[in-house]
Amino acid sequence: VDLSLGFSSLTKMATITQLLTKQVRTLRLVSCESRCLHTSRVANVAMSKFDQNSPMPYEKLVKNLEVVKGRLNRPLTLSEKILYSHLDDPANQDIERGESYLRLRPDRVAMQDATAQMAMLQFISSGLPKVAVPSTIHCDHLIQAQIEGNQDLARAKDINKEVYNFLATSGAKYGVGFWKPGSGIIHQIILENYAFPGLLMVGTDSHTPNGGGLGGLCIGVGGADAVDVMAVIPWGLKSPWVIGVKLTGKLSHGVDSISATGMGTICNMGAELGATTSVFPFNQRMVDYLAATERQGIADEATKYKESLLSPDPGCKYDQVIEIDLNTLQPHVNGPSPLTCAHPSLTWRQLPRPMVGLWR
Repeated sequence: VDLSLGFSSLTKMATITQLLTKQVRTLRLVSCESRCLHTSRVANVAMSKFDQNSPMPYEKLVKNLEVVKGRLNRPLTLSEKILYSHLDDPANQDIERGESYLRLRPDRVAMQDATAQMAMLQFISSGLPKVAVPSTIHCDHLIQAQIEGNQDLARAKDINKEVYNFLATSGAKYGVGFWKPGSGIIHQIILENYAFPGLLMVGTDSHTPNGGGLGGLCIGVGGADAVDVMAVIPWGLKSPWVIGVKLTGKLSHGVDSISATGMGTICNMGAELGATTSVFPFNQRMVDYLAATERQGIADEATKYKESLLSPDPGCKYDQVIEIDLNTLQPHVNGPSPLTCAHPSLTWRQLPRPMVGLWR
């Protein structure tokens, strides 16, 4: 879903032999320092503070996109731009919505602790020494809410001690980041640390699309798909149909526009309605969020590519367009079962009896 129509991420130096004079050694040192300083001045922005050896991929993505646009010769939607710029072979890939199977190169992988176990076992069997793309494990799903936070966390650590130890040690060996139990929910950690505009990420959880709140195309997959990406195998995805959502008006509670976390929530819930993923175009609220999470460098880089990569082309075509006037929306409470059962503008006294406890 494109939620985009309503908006106008030493080696050792050769040893200097004792035959060289002190003056020559000094000259060599100065030369080296000047090269090092020059390199640092043009250094690329990293994808995250935890992935300093993985630079932002915008330059490569734009080059890939130029190849695809030259072939298709038509305006592209935002989701198409992000997908096609990550093609393994942009010059030869067959591209037809709803028909072609795309071979893609995602930027990163995220796994929750329940699905990461088998994924890591499969990756270990590949025989590769390290994962091919930045990857992380997040220990949140095995924590059951039974009593209260601290006691539930302690219980989970005790029951799942062996699992957590395996994930931590295997992650350390194969270059996978490990977020220990108690560090937070996977989707919020991704939004605060790893998501960026134009990102293509696969995650072993159905609500991975939460990253669309920062303009990333984040897709929930099974563990085997995650292993493919970590093992340098192109990831296969059927070229999706594209639905455009045109947002007008403002939310009734008075915000000037939807926040990055609000956009993330909307993308997150798109999965509940069957969308493969959802994404918003790059905008000022994303810039603000990136700055607030100490990623101003990424915001600056994304700004350079706003029109070419991170926004839909004027005149692009959608398979379906849905228009939503935010002025007409009312607060709803959903549930308890099914979650699609919505109750608009109700006070707690008007709620069905099973929901009263939840509301209060």
